[in-house]
Amino acid sequence: MKLSNFVLLLLVLNFLSCSNEKQEAEAKHAEYPITGVPFSKVKVNDNFWLPKIETNRTATIPASFQKCEEMGRLENFLIAGGKMEGIVRGDMPFDDTDVYKIIEGASYSMTTIPDPKLDAYVDSLIEIIAIGQEEDGYLTTWKTIDPTHSPAHWCPPGERWEGLVCSHELYNAGHMFEAATAHYLATGKTNFLDIATKNADLLLSVFGPGKNPEVPGHQIVETGLIKLYLVTEKQEYLDLAKHFLDGRGDSTKREIWGPYNQDHKPVIQQEEAVGHAVRAAYMYAGMTDIAALYNDEAYTIAVNNIWDNVVNKKMYITGGIGSLHDGEAFGENYELPNLTSYNETCAAIANVYWNYRMFLLHGDSKYIDVLERSLYNGVISGVSLDGTNFFYPNPLSCDMHYHFNRGHLERQPWFDCSCCPSNLCRFMPSVPGYIYAQNDNEIYVNLFVQSSTKTKLSETDVNVMQETNYPWDETVLIKISPEEKSKFTVRVRIPGWAQNQPLPGDLYSYSNTVGRKAEILVNGKKINFEINNGYAVLTREWSVGDEIRLTLPMEVRKVTASKLVEDNHGKVSLERGPLVYCVEEKDNPEIESIVVSNETQFSNHFKNDMLSGIEIIEAKGKSMGETFTAIPYFVWNNRGANKMDVWLKEN
Repeated sequence: MKLSNFVLLLLVLNFLSCSNEKQEAEAKHAEYPITGVPFSKVKVNDNFWLPKIETNRTATIPASFQKCEEMGRLENFLIAGGKMEGIVRGDMPFDDTDVYKIIEGASYSMTTIPDPKLDAYVDSLIEIIAIGQEEDGYLTTWKTIDPTHSPAHWCPPGERWEGLVCSHELYNAGHMFEAATAHYLATGKTNFLDIATKNADLLLSVFGPGKNPEVPGHQIVETGLIKLYLVTEKQEYLDLAKHFLDGRGDSTKREIWGPYNQDHKPVIQQEEAVGHAVRAAYMYAGMTDIAALYNDEAYTIAVNNIWDNVVNKKMYITGGIGSLHDGEAFGENYELPNLTSYNETCAAIANVYWNYRMFLLHGDSKYIDVLERSLYNGVISGVSLDGTNFFYPNPLSCDMHYHFNRGHLERQPWFDCSCCPSNLCRFMPSVPGYIYAQNDNEIYVNLFVQSSTKTKLSETDVNVMQETNYPWDETVLIKISPEEKSKFTVRVRIPGWAQNQPLPGDLYSYSNTVGRKAEILVNGKKINFEINNGYAVLTREWSVGDEIRLTLPMEVRKVTASKLVEDNHGKVSLERGPLVYCVEEKDNPEIESIVVSNETQFSNHFKNDMLSGIEIIEAKGKSMGETFTAIPYFVWNNRGANKMDVWLKEN
């Protein structure tokens, strides 16, 4: 049967059989000290994020599903299940995960915008996935189809669980668990969750104390198992996640693989971020979950130490991580080249996942500072404004000679390894979930996005609404309306960049000072406020219609890097608010002559007709080289390949 006909048949069958199934399910929260307000309970209606989330829904997700069909991602499940004949399609042992991640994104999207056609299509894909699953729950299509032939030259063939260092069997499972959980929470259906738990139960029978001692070559099964635990309450899933982490780097039980896989020493002894950046950040996210859910001091110390290493020695000004093309990896401390920087889009997304967990664990805004930096720069730079072309790496310089994007100079519609496009599919709809958080009697306003939510503090329902044109505008109006007059605390984040610190740590600093400080008015009256862990702490008896007006100093800032970053000697970068800026040859034909001096004067204004509407920076000075235009980094390369620089020569 042709694939297209098979999909059509399943669409019809699913529509008839599933139309009356339960459509809602309540998410269970991890036992962190702080609880995030889930994206499904946050309505975003701003001019910055809403168009991007909508573009992801209407363009990125459909285009990515189409690519999965074209590239044989779905055929592999049918071949594995005996419904089609043929050899493995695709070039990667983890091609199955593209389907899973896009389903995860589609599920998130349907949570906020119901879409019966998309719902039916996703159900048809789940039917196809089920066909590829073996009777005992095993599900990695390339090994089921032909374990004697590997789709990738760098990964030798082998039977089940052979070669876990590269086979991605557990990586495939992890993404499936995350997608199945998202689908269940979005729809209330268990069709995908049943596939996932069947596979997870197989893992329980194979791995664990006294069983196969191996660990995943590429981490993510850990966070996937934890998400399954949170919806099923099956303790064994959580225990297996910890078991995989505990076994990493333990040479007494297995042959370890070394630093590329973060497998050089036990995780609780690791203090430096090393190896493949995406694997690492996924692992650090899982370790943070374990630190919280087990109240484990050793895990907490380890993630704190690793985080300190990243932000002080291994992070780009854009929030990107992973400086080396060779191995998609972290470099040495302070090894942060610009032209050859890697900064994989997946790594920026993983950095958001990890830092949000660190915030939930510790309640400090410095983690949201890193999250925001990654989000507004290193993540959304990975997708074109039309939502259909992608960067795999995100360099900080382009000379038109070094083909940085896997052999290309522009964003591409797909890759042989398309982890980044499918990761963006699942990430973008979840952005509203990073805006607010709470504990018993406090609500945190973390990100400044025009949005609204309703939550319960103690015994009182509280409506929270933001009105803002952030990140272009420096003013944020926060409306607090409890259903009845009540005393509680609103913690409003005062970003590090508004307190003369670009990022936590000493890796970057500002060379021009700003006299203004963040200002807060409550019901029109300016107040003095205490800053605790980066938050303005506003405790009072709140009434319906109370308003907080936050004004942030959003002048153009010049950033310098530590002298230990060799590539940035004698250079500065520009930023305004949370946005890093760059210069493109399109706006600056003499781009090589651009310099910044103490006399350079900056102005900024919004251009509706440029790159879907952006705030540009215009520079003027005594020399010709000081006259230039800078644009937000995330929109570069949307007008075709051209030279670009984030770091500019300083005179």
